Amino acid sequence: MNSIIENLTGMNALSDQVVTMDLLISAKSGVRNYAMAVTEAGTPEIKEMLTRHLVEALDLHEQISAYMVAKGWYHAWNTNEQISLDLNNINTALNLPTL
Repeated sequence: MNSIIENLTGMNALSDQVVTMDLLISAKSGVRNYAMAVTEAGTPEIKEMLTRHLVEALDLHEQISAYMVAKGWYHAWNTNEQISLDLNNINTALNLPTL
């Protein structure tokens, strides 16, 4: 999207939020995948390696979550605030001018 249009519509901040949320979802998926892989490991060495990767994936998820909470983009412990934020983002997207 053109940076002038992004600034006029307020989508520049929303774009950052969307990209960060996508990264968080990907990190969460990585955690799930590593956790499943650990339970299927065939040798202690593989299990230990996958466990290290799982811990790293958990750390990444925590860092992304903390960043989003600090920015006010993620309210993991307050469902009402998160729903309100999501509805606001939906309304912003629906009210974008068409080009």
